Amino acid sequence: MDAVILARWQFALTALFHFIFVPLTLGLSFLVAIMETIYVKTNNPTYLRMTKFFGKLFLINFALGLVTGITLEFEFGMNWARYSKFVGDIFGAPLAIEATLAFFLESTFLGVWIFGWKKVSKKMHALSIWLVAFGTNISALWILIANAWMQHPVGYVVRNGRAEFVDFWAVVTQPYAILKFLHTITAGYVVGAFFVMGISAYHLLKNQEVDLFKRAFKIGAAFGLFATIAVFIIGDLHAGEVAKTQPTKLAAMESVWTSQKGAPMYLLIIPDEKHQKNAVELFGIPKMLSIIAYHNANATIKGLKDFPKNDRPPVTITFVSFRTMVGLGTLFVLLAIIAYYYIRKDILLNKKWFLKLMLFAIPLPYIAIELGWIVAEVGRQPWIVYGLMRTADATSTAVTVSQIIMSLIGFVLFYSILGAIDIYLLVKYAKQLPEKV
Repeated sequence: MDAVILARWQFALTALFHFIFVPLTLGLSFLVAIMETIYVKTNNPTYLRMTKFFGKLFLINFALGLVTGITLEFEFGMNWARYSKFVGDIFGAPLAIEATLAFFLESTFLGVWIFGWKKVSKKMHALSIWLVAFGTNISALWILIANAWMQHPVGYVVRNGRAEFVDFWAVVTQPYAILKFLHTITAGYVVGAFFVMGISAYHLLKNQEVDLFKRAFKIGAAFGLFATIAVFIIGDLHAGEVAKTQPTKLAAMESVWTSQKGAPMYLLIIPDEKHQKNAVELFGIPKMLSIIAYHNANATIKGLKDFPKNDRPPVTITFVSFRTMVGLGTLFVLLAIIAYYYIRKDILLNKKWFLKLMLFAIPLPYIAIELGWIVAEVGRQPWIVYGLMRTADATSTAVTVSQIIMSLIGFVLFYSILGAIDIYLLVKYAKQLPEKV
């Protein structure tokens, strides 16, 4: 196994593990802020207890997520040194802004929120968690702007063997970056909403703190209904942008091998990469793929065979990840609608089957968002910067295979321990009853 494959595996595993923590931070921060705001407005101690209960879970997730993200920076400098040298002028700028602006905003006011109980006014304390929530989302914005440039490079010129800025605002405001950001954060909101609903369902099933957790479930259901619908709409717009900027990724996402005008969408497909075709194509909806991709029933979808083999991404993993993500996204909309209906009609406690379903549904948004990241990154291959720099040309010449293997083993062991700690702490404190105030 060569250094490129090992470096890709190492970065994939560390990024996917780090991304377990990110979406819950994005979603739960806003939910905790909403809970505390209701407390400030109503002075109802139930919402104060609710805020502290879910706030503790937020802090556990935030702390462990922070640790896991640091290693990615080192991997850019070590395993991907040639990439960093080539794009450092562009890629480094959004990351620097993220660190100096967003990270300091969220970390500073998180400190105020943790240690400011009864030391600052209730309104100031609530404002601090809102600033943390905005900070986490601004942090995601700049990181995703950097990643969006890798997906669709704009506003640059190659000079002296390096990519350099010529238009900073083109990078920041390009549609791919905006849609990628909105798609990712709303997916994080879904994770947060299902997390709150699932934990509330656990306590409701045990008939514990019924009033508090019914209120928490209601907040999660309303937030989740908004988030699931937003993800669905923004995801559709994002797919349209992918169709325009990354036609090879679109073809892999839908396993389209031959170019077609007015392309149908098949509900059941089994790709056969070896023979460059689909082994199974069933239940086709005429022209639906062209409509979804270009909002034009007669648009042409370019097939994989129209691209050189060495320019095509892995098809099966991209296709399966995309289809599973979309299927889960559809399920989340249905569950959120049912959850909101049941809680509004005050019949949730009579639906034990649904409470159990929502409890066991907690991991599903995590799976969906990880699959989305796989689609984004694997679907871009063989390019590390789409159409500009190949992944095989981006690794360091100074790092040996044995060094990558040793660090990979070390990361797997270390992250396994962190993951076990995270699950243990979240389960432990999620099962406990909210503290009295």
